[in-house]
This record gives sequence, C-alpha cells and structure tokens, in this order.
Amino acid sequence: MKLGEILVNQGVISEDMLAQALEEQKADGEKLGTTLIKMGFVTEEELLKALSKHFGVRSVDLKTKEPKDSVLKLLPGDIAAKYLVVPVSRFGRKLTLAMLNPHDMAAIEDIKFATGFEIEPVVAHLDDIVDIIENHYHIQRVFSDVMYEIEMAEATGDGQVMEQVEVRERKEEDLSTVVDDSDSGPALKLASKIVSDAVALNVSDVHIEPYENDMRIRYRIDGILHEIMKPPKKLNKALATVIKVMAKLKVEEKRLPQDGRIKARVQNKIIDIRVSTVPTLFGEKIALRILDRSAIQLNLDLLGFEAETLHSFRKAIKTPYGIVLVTGPTGSGKTTTLYSAMTELNDPGLNIITAEDPIEYSLGGISQLQVNERIGLTFASALRSYLRQDPNIVMVGEIRDLETAEISIRASLTGHLVLSTVHTNSAAATITRLINMDVEPFLISSTLLAVESQRLLRKVCPKCRKEVEYPEEALTDAGLNPKKVDFKLYKGEGCKHCRGTGYKGRIGVFETMLVTAHIRDAILRKASNEEIEKSAVNDGMITLRESALNKLRDGVTTLEEVIRETKVG
Repeated sequence: MKLGEILVNQGVISEDMLAQALEEQKADGEKLGTTLIKMGFVTEEELLKALSKHFGVRSVDLKTKEPKDSVLKLLPGDIAAKYLVVPVSRFGRKLTLAMLNPHDMAAIEDIKFATGFEIEPVVAHLDDIVDIIENHYHIQRVFSDVMYEIEMAEATGDGQVMEQVEVRERKEEDLSTVVDDSDSGPALKLASKIVSDAVALNVSDVHIEPYENDMRIRYRIDGILHEIMKPPKKLNKALATVIKVMAKLKVEEKRLPQDGRIKARVQNKIIDIRVSTVPTLFGEKIALRILDRSAIQLNLDLLGFEAETLHSFRKAIKTPYGIVLVTGPTGSGKTTTLYSAMTELNDPGLNIITAEDPIEYSLGGISQLQVNERIGLTFASALRSYLRQDPNIVMVGEIRDLETAEISIRASLTGHLVLSTVHTNSAAATITRLINMDVEPFLISSTLLAVESQRLLRKVCPKCRKEVEYPEEALTDAGLNPKKVDFKLYKGEGCKHCRGTGYKGRIGVFETMLVTAHIRDAILRKASNEEIEKSAVNDGMITLRESALNKLRDGVTTLEEVIRETKVG
C-alpha cells in the first residue's frame, strides 16, 4: 500500500489533501511525505505514527536519535543505499534497522546475511534515511578511494599525490558535481565535498586539523565550530596537496605559512575561498574562509541596527570629513558593516577608494587595493599613495599601528572621510587603544567623528523555538529586573532545520558612540573607558548589552547568547 493510501485509510489526511499534495509533488519533485509536511497537511510525528501503526513496528525519529558512527559501520554503504536503510543501534546480536518498509523481507534477509546480525526493523522518515546515507556512507566511500590512491602511490614509489593538471582543467567547473564524477581524482572529490557541503550549510569557515593519530574537519556555523567528520590521518597530505594546488600555493613548501585564494562555482554560485595554511607538529593545518556574495546583504537597514543607533552611524558616515571607526572581535561582521556603508555612500560624484587585506568582495564603482606587506605595500603606504588620487572617501582595512593612524588623521584633516576598523571590545575602549598607539589625544578629539562597536548573536531557530522560564538569578545576571520582565523568552529545542543546535542564522547588535563635546573633553583628559562610556550613555548611546536585550525582548535570540556576547553595561 502506498503512503498516501495509508494516511487516508487511517484518517490522517483526506482524499482532497492527497490530491493536492500529489499535484504539488509533480511540481517540486519531492517525496510525497516531504510534500505533505511542507503543505502543513501532516506533521512528521503523525507521519511516523501512521507508518508505525500500519506496519506494526515501532518508529524512530532519526533527527533526534542519529546513529553513532560505530553502529553505521556495521552495514556496508552499498547495501544501505540499495535498500534505503540505516542501522540505528545494536544490542548483542540484534541490529535495529530503520527502514521505509519494514515488511521488505528480501532486504532484511540480505542484510542479515551480510552482517551476521538478527534484524529488528523499525520505521523512519525516508528523508532522514537518505540524509544519513548521503552524509555518512558517501563520504566514507570518498575516504576509502583517497586511501586507496595513497596506498597505490606508496606501492609504486610515488610518495606525493598530485592532481595539478586535473584541478586546473576543472577550475571553472561546479565543485558540487565533482564528487559524483568518475573522472575526478579521489582527493579532489574529497576537497570538493567538504567545500560544497560547507556552502550548503552557510558555513563561514572550514578547519582541517591534523593530530598525532587522526585528523578532524570542523565547520563554523553561526559563529560556533562543529566537528563534521574525522577522516583517517593519512588523508591529510593528499587533502592539503589538492587544496594548495587549487589555491596556487607552493605544494612543496610545508615549513612556512601560506595564504591563497580559490575561486569556484558551487551550486551555480561563484564562491571565493580564502585559504590559509600553517605548519603544525603533526602536519599542515588548513583554514578556509568561504565568501559567498549571494549570501551577504550589503544594506545597513538589514543588519540589525536599532533606529537611534543607525541614525547616529549614518550621521557620522555622511559627514564630509573626519574618521569613523568600526570595532569588534574577529568574525563580528565589521567588513560587512563597512561594505554596507560604502554601498550606501557610493555615488558617481564621489571618488571612493579602499586598501584592504584581503579584499573580500568586489564593489562596483569603488577602487579597491589589496595590501601586500611582503612587497612593502602596507596600509600606511597604500593610504599615502591614495591621497594623491583625489579621493573623497578612503576605507582602510585596519588601523593597527601609529603610522597608519597618523596618515588617517592627516587625511581627515585635509578634507577626506576615512572609514576603518580597530580591534577593541567596545566603542569607548577604542579611544584608549589609539592613545596606546601614541596618537595624541588632541588629534583624536579633533578628527574622530564616531566609533561603532558590534557583535553577532545567534538567532533562535524559528522551527523549534519554545517558550522557557529562567530563574530570577539568571535574569539578574543578564542585567534584567525579574519583576519587569513582561515579555516571553525562547530557546530552540533542536531540529533538522538547525542541525540540533537550537539556533539558525545570526543578527548584529551595535553601539554607536558619537564624539560629542563631552566625549572630546574626556579624550583630552585621557579619561578611563568607563568614564568615556558613561558620557556616551548620558549623550544617548545605546550600549551593546541594551541592543542585545532588545533582540531578546523581540524573541529573536536567547538569554544565553546575550550573556555570551555582551557585558552588563
């Protein structure tokens, strides 16, 4: 009996619902169960319950009870793919097997013979079974192919696994198709699989890390690292080689750090990948920064600014001359904010130029220069040359030394607007940082227009968020008055949509400190961070913590994120 008939017979859906779903299924090409869930006609729980009742076996939700690798290894990947089954758990000689059709006795007998276990069939959602087969067995087959290539190379005396020619021929090909191409080398397949999966999951960074007895691959998703796979240690050399070839780095150089770029097409999108390699005790560690232009929104209105904070920031960047600084830790979205500001300011009547390291995205109508300190092209030297190019607005990637700071100040004093970043923890702390660089306080007070500080908070998953209550102590620690908390608080329970984390996506929180007369006076007196921040708050600045609490009140984030990313002001 087909799935639609089972659901209709049990009264879970009507004949009319089934007809609508079948029509929709023709258009979207999804499995019927997935289409019914998407249309809201049935929940996953109702679907599994109906199948369990029909087949007379228990059901298992593979989203919340994902099988361990040690259990998945008990069943060969080709058999799992052939019958669309995955092992869930093992107890003694009994192997629990998730299946779409637990009455498929031919499949059960084949698996019993192949594994030597007694089989207990259970029913599971087809999409979940397919996901596990693709995510586990497919990558394990790629691992095996690369290992075979390495062993063959060692047996023939060719110690290095090189794929330069193949990579160069394929440089414009969609990497997401390479994994299934029989003409692709195994190491290239593995690298392509890692990158294409990362793009699909909106990963910002990939870390490939070798250790003494193994290696691990981690993805940074919404600012948090997650271990995705642990390939055999022997794969590190092959993987490092193919990535270095793709990034046009020196394959034979393993003693020094190297930086490069890969431009690839993944899922019909052009992706820029920044590659960094560093030598470690057990091999080369590789970090990939994935820059997806289609996933970034260069619009100040969409970044998460409070209305008052955005008004202050816009007021500063639309001043014809002076310095506007953006600050925050690595990965807090400073470049996105600066690019959004330049996109808003971009006008045929203005000459906008940048000095960056690296250039993350190409901006039409703006002249961008890549800093290269190895050949003496520093931020300071680039800025010095740029001032002879008749600019209106100059963006300097980072002010990290006195020379760059002094040239930026000189540019602002001669009628230019300078945008840049500084690595500090708050807007007020930026003043102290500049003074520590030996910049004279009177120069800071006379040229600095504003400092904007920011963080990124993870957003609670909209698919699995549930209302929660916190003890009064937790609310007090977050700077809230428990008696005045008249809004709902949420947490994500974890689901397939958010990969069990409870979070999906990120949003910015911001504070913009305009340099008012009170702030100038505090700068000239070399006042403490606390005093400068107090003056800014008195002048109307919304702090990072207040901005984060506003996101909490709106149900966008969680109390844990507010505490993790901001301090009580």
